[in-house]
Amino acid sequence: MAKTNFQYEKRQKELEKKKKKEEKLKRKLEKGSTSETEVDETADEAAEPATGEPAAGEPAAGEPAADAPKQP
Repeated sequence: MAKTNFQYEKRQKELEKKKKKEEKLKRKLEKGSTSETEVDETADEAAEPATGEPAAGEPAAGEPAADAPKQP
């Protein structure tokens, strides 16, 4: 009598789940691309800290920007 290969079956189920998840993500991205401008605006608001501190990479108030020329 043949022995069932449970690991093969488990792997096939995992591959099916992965494929289904990728398809779902792809559909979600396609759906979201139609209203891309709304997403960008909300992302910009969320990126700014609410404490009034500058975001990472931005100079604090009164400090010259890194690429600004220094005056003698």
